[in-house]
Amino acid sequence: MKSITLLIPAYNEEQVLPALYDRLAQLAKNESDYKFEFLFVNDGSQDMTLEIIKDYAEKDDRVSYVNLSRNFGKEIAMIAGIDHVESDALVIVDADLQDPPELIPEMITLWDNGYDDVYAKRRSREGESWLKKFTSEMYYKLLQQVTHVPIQEDTGDFRL
Repeated sequence: MKSITLLIPAYNEEQVLPALYDRLAQLAKNESDYKFEFLFVNDGSQDMTLEIIKDYAEKDDRVSYVNLSRNFGKEIAMIAGIDHVESDALVIVDADLQDPPELIPEMITLWDNGYDDVYAKRRSREGESWLKKFTSEMYYKLLQQVTHVPIQEDTGDFRL
């Protein structure tokens, strides 16, 4: 059975964690051909995020977590989580539900069909300021120049 880690960086997400956990648990139930791990990375949250994650870990053996001593930022939290992944595949999921976990089965299907990387692409960037759009575009252009790796436009961290 293939194993898939859902890596969830979280900073002050106490309000949304119950909905996120319920949706991920349903996903794992529906995709029973795979073994799922939910790896939360608490990025120095100041609210009850860590306590909620610990509670899930005590009740559900699919849940594990990394606790960072302070807020280092999402990218460092992702790297800290990646260092702990031992599964066949990894999906990065934002804790705030900005990307629907229900798309993960489609991503898994593409991976099973031979794709090494599967990106979820945004249909629109409505609600984002021009500054956010501009800085995002510049970041990915710079990243592509430095790494020489082509990156699809309007993709975020929601990928397998």
